[in-house]
Amino acid sequence: MSGSVSAYGGRKYWNLGIGLADYPAMIRRATSDDVDAVLRVINAAYVVEQFFKTGDRIDRAGVVERFDRGVFFVETDDGGAVVACVYVEILPHGRGYFGLLSVDPGQQSRGLGRRLVEAAEAHCRVSGCRVVDIRVVNLRTELPPFYRKLGYVATGTEPYSDEDATRPCHFIVMSKSIASIPS
Repeated sequence: MSGSVSAYGGRKYWNLGIGLADYPAMIRRATSDDVDAVLRVINAAYVVEQFFKTGDRIDRAGVVERFDRGVFFVETDDGGAVVACVYVEILPHGRGYFGLLSVDPGQQSRGLGRRLVEAAEAHCRVSGCRVVDIRVVNLRTELPPFYRKLGYVATGTEPYSDEDATRPCHFIVMSKSIASIPS
């Protein structure tokens, strides 16, 4: 990951230099000690999906399983509490993926999600990825414009197969080239 690294409480944090001096959050790679905090933040953030899905967005086993396939990055407040997270996976053929971008509802609209997207992209870039893919549920109409502002374009669709869905829906696949480092 690009940016400077500092230690705080025995953990490494990245200062991505993207200008949120008014909010002293820090980004770091999650550890197994963070599973419950990650689970709490994801499910709190995804309550907005109750209009088309019943139940929690993910369970503890789902979070643990993702730790085996990829990494979570977390953002913490100045007291060390996890307030936001994103899951990142390095895929074959120069592609990366991020999902489960989650910000605690009480911490939203402060740029934390954007910072985590930048952290996910930086991780993918230094891991050799040329493209990052994401999937958004088509019923979350506020999401495609947000990601378009970050340079993502719709590249296809995929089925949404969650048994807890209460309305027909599908994923919109969005992708972004990250082959060159932004200046």
